[in-house]
Amino acid sequence: MKPIYLDYNATTPIAPEVAEAMQPCLSEIFGNPSSPHPYGVAAREVVEAARGDVAASIGAVPGEIIFTSGGSEANNFALKGIAGLNRRRGGHIITSAVEHPAITEVLGWLEGMGFRTTAIGVNAKGEVDPAEVERAIRPDTVLITIMHANNEVGTIQPIAEIGEIARSHEIPLHTDAAQSMGKIKVDVGDLNVDLLSLAGHKLYGPKGVGALYVRDGVYLEKQIHGASHENGRRAGTESLTLLAGFGRACALAAEHRAGRAAHMRELRDRLHAGLAAAIPGLILNGHPENRLPNTLNVSIPGATAVDLLAATPEIAASAGAACHSGEVHVSATLAAMGILPDQARGSVRFSTGMRLTAEDADRAIAVVVRSASA
Repeated sequence: MKPIYLDYNATTPIAPEVAEAMQPCLSEIFGNPSSPHPYGVAAREVVEAARGDVAASIGAVPGEIIFTSGGSEANNFALKGIAGLNRRRGGHIITSAVEHPAITEVLGWLEGMGFRTTAIGVNAKGEVDPAEVERAIRPDTVLITIMHANNEVGTIQPIAEIGEIARSHEIPLHTDAAQSMGKIKVDVGDLNVDLLSLAGHKLYGPKGVGALYVRDGVYLEKQIHGASHENGRRAGTESLTLLAGFGRACALAAEHRAGRAAHMRELRDRLHAGLAAAIPGLILNGHPENRLPNTLNVSIPGATAVDLLAATPEIAASAGAACHSGEVHVSATLAAMGILPDQARGSVRFSTGMRLTAEDADRAIAVVVRSASA
């Protein structure tokens, strides 16, 4: 039997409806969207239909959507694009201490280019305090970038409140919504954001495609140069197959968000209850309520998560700390939350999804408990 998949925060399988939407672009619709003849026109219709679906799913208008190769490129484009246009103004960027490497690595590169960053700490539940964000603002602050929901513990950040602060200081706000899209409501108006990143493979769409929402009136320095694709903002001939799938995935995510969230939350809580009942001293990492409906990060007392998962081939999940040469390397998120190495050593992230069943969850509980007791 295949392992029980409990790593939906890492990636998701392509939904059948998404695969169906992609199929015509593998055979019938193959033109270049920039070509004026009927083959190109048909291809352009696929691109713009996908743009409309993505925009509608987050409360944007189609012209505010730039397609990218994924969430990492969208984050790079947002951060480098804003920084590039603000070299003369100064170079201060505010972020949080629990960001994904797709943000932290970009900021590290920008620091090498002379920019400065302030990473706002979080409380024990992984939450950023908006008041601390406001206190960190300087005259030369050009961007605030804070993720919508954490990929490791699922804690949801107060982006709307931070957005109000950012607007009062006329500073653009970017949020990485790769993990939150399809699990909770993502609406750019409600969130008060100027830039927002999405990734197709996190919401039952294909890998290799994503999007950056850019609020009308916000400008970015171009990062990929060439022809005038994406209204001159990002060069490269569009992948019809990937965009058709991505657009359909976003439409499905918006249409079925409530039902999906209920299913994922039920199984997440079933896992938690079963593990907590059988493993004394089990610790929940992250916010107990204000977190993604599918994310369960727990520390198992006395266990090393990497070893436990290696001894439990019946499940596929993620460890919260890596072990090399006998040393524990705690993730930046867990460290920022103040979780000590002994607790982080036993941290496991289980993330539920649409293919998971109650029977799968019960089997997973049994095998984890068996390994934890060994």
